[in-house]
Amino acid sequence: MLAAFKRLSLIGRFACALCLSTLLVRLISLGLYPLMDTTEARYGEMARIMVETGNWVTPMFDYGIPFWGKPPMFTWLSAAGFSLLGINEFAARLPHLLVGFGVLLLVWKTARLARQNSSDAWLAAAILASTTAFSLISGAVMTDTALTLGITLAMVSFWRAWQQQGRHWGYLFFVGLAIGLMSKGPLTLVLVGISLFLWLVPEGRWRHFTARLPLLTGPVLMLALTLPWYMIAEQATPGFLNYFLVGEHFKRFVVSGWQGDLYGTAHKEVRGMIWLLWLITALPWTPILLTQFAKIIRVRERHQTTKTKGLIGYAGFLWSWMLAPLILFTFSGNILYSYIMPGLPAMALLIVHYQSRLCWSPKVFLVGCLTPALLLAASVALLTEAIPPNSQKPLLQAALQTQPEIANTPLYYLKERPFSGQFYSQGKAKLLAANHHQPPYYLVVKGSINSANSPDASHCEQRHTWHKHRLYYCY
Repeated sequence: MLAAFKRLSLIGRFACALCLSTLLVRLISLGLYPLMDTTEARYGEMARIMVETGNWVTPMFDYGIPFWGKPPMFTWLSAAGFSLLGINEFAARLPHLLVGFGVLLLVWKTARLARQNSSDAWLAAAILASTTAFSLISGAVMTDTALTLGITLAMVSFWRAWQQQGRHWGYLFFVGLAIGLMSKGPLTLVLVGISLFLWLVPEGRWRHFTARLPLLTGPVLMLALTLPWYMIAEQATPGFLNYFLVGEHFKRFVVSGWQGDLYGTAHKEVRGMIWLLWLITALPWTPILLTQFAKIIRVRERHQTTKTKGLIGYAGFLWSWMLAPLILFTFSGNILYSYIMPGLPAMALLIVHYQSRLCWSPKVFLVGCLTPALLLAASVALLTEAIPPNSQKPLLQAALQTQPEIANTPLYYLKERPFSGQFYSQGKAKLLAANHHQPPYYLVVKGSINSANSPDASHCEQRHTWHKHRLYYCY
């Protein structure tokens, strides 16, 4: 391995060091801070319930309440971590980071084959690893890393199949689609479909589409890997398919602030906001890509050789892949920053492709060092509570340390119960009912205890505080 490192160019050595250091920092950070409300704690609690109940078919939003919003891949990942390593933050996040490693490996291999050198491969992996959104999301309990793995496998396999590098790549294309279908559903088909449409229609490439993929046996393989779970899930909790396919994949997209969400509220944003989110969350690399592209346009390098035509086709393929989620979610009012994630591998490959033509100074890529430095600083700040984590862990942990009886005493939340309160109480925390009159119990209140359904404050003692939250012992 040391010999291979020495054979790399200067920029290759830097990129290798940047990639590995970024991954090491992310690995170390996994257990340094609590699961955050709302997404991480919500999905972590679903995985905890899955392990506790042994129900590996339908993720549960709460005991007895099925979660129809997403397929189970994200839950399976964290639940597997809990089964092997116990119920903790590191175990919840590690499987998602390992999936991120898989995405990086695919990007490394693609750049290695396209550029025919390992230095460019390491640069592509380093750019992706140090992109803000990828670094954060790949180590978080979310759905998007698994979706990105599926789309990356599908797109890389399609390119290899298009280059006629083996029929097995055509089947891996459909395996990638299956992973996406088990991670986030039919959205995978839409994103890959947009990418391929943008690339195949120009220059009549679509005429060769049927010759590159096994369009009869490939879909059969994809359905064999996915359809059984969808059928079993509908049988286990009737109504799942209608909510998931119509609600989550149609109404959530076209209805801004969609009110049919069974598990929270839709994320209402101005249409087109996805582009601003991309500019910010793909830092520090978005300015470099845009500057590279502007430079390429200005110099107008249009040599009509066979090799250059192939490279132009490659760049167009990557642009189509990267732009697909941005184009799709331009028309949606319900978006999150994580929606840009499936296009980030293409962005990393594009920057490396343009670098091979522009040959900028390696100093340009020093900006990638910002990500691991900021990530480490943020993790330490959350660990020391210099930045208060958006989680109930500090409050409940302090209560357990000083009042161990809380483990066997009812615990309630007034008005709203955060997902982290469920997770860190191991599902014991409940929402206080208006007719509750069975002391003693512990009560967590955000703000004032005085409300219509709160107990008499004269019978409650304040025991702990955590920013706006207070823990009372009611007797």
